[in-house]
Amino acid sequence: MRYTTDLTDAEWQLIHYCFPKPSKTGRPRKHSYRELLNAMFYAVRTACQWRNLPKDFAPWRTVYHYLRVWKHTGLWEQIHTHLREHLRQVEGRQRQATAGIIDSQSVKSTECSGQRGYDAGKKVNGRKRHVLVDTLGLVLLVLVLPANIQDRDAARQLLALFFGQSSRRSLKHIWADGGYAGLLVAWARKLWRCTVEIVKRTDAHAFRVLPRRWVVERTFGWLGRYRRLNRDYERQARTGECMIHVAMIRLMLARLARS
Repeated sequence: MRYTTDLTDAEWQLIHYCFPKPSKTGRPRKHSYRELLNAMFYAVRTACQWRNLPKDFAPWRTVYHYLRVWKHTGLWEQIHTHLREHLRQVEGRQRQATAGIIDSQSVKSTECSGQRGYDAGKKVNGRKRHVLVDTLGLVLLVLVLPANIQDRDAARQLLALFFGQSSRRSLKHIWADGGYAGLLVAWARKLWRCTVEIVKRTDAHAFRVLPRRWVVERTFGWLGRYRRLNRDYERQARTGECMIHVAMIRLMLARLARS
């Protein structure tokens, strides 16, 4: 049986070479990488529990095992970066982004979640996703932290991770909302020569499309289509980051296959 989340032949051709080659020794793998990916995409899109995966897929323990292995080896991030750079070139942009937008999203978490906190502003008990995207809305980096951590404090951790790799030093300008104002602006300019521009609301009582900030809000809208991300169900925050990468990989594969 075919599901709407299954990879097409064109989509699979975009990433099939990213996975490890079959070993020449030992027992042959029973389930293909494509079959395992279809099960993972189904779980993220429908918020299905691992134990309740349909019988058409591989056993749930096998699917979850490979999800964890690829999370620890960094394969999800490698595939995500590869597709993002490919899509940027298709859209006529450079491979590396020179400008981005930063924002956060508070989501409720379940009782099985490890670290969580209370966001007094949004009145949410759970976790907060801090996301840095490029001007196309594609995720450059995501960091999941307890919801009680302030945006400017989390942004310091996010940018330290992002600029920690030399390949990411091309980012020179970031747009942010008023929650990031303060020492973060001078800190980013001093350490990485990156300017942070605060885009403030002009009218608090009326709807206005704010310059550049709408891009990251659209990204949160894309992620909201994947029901697993409407609430943080993961025990570890790093698994929550992995789920966002999985959702963005599925989204970018669909866009690249259409183009």
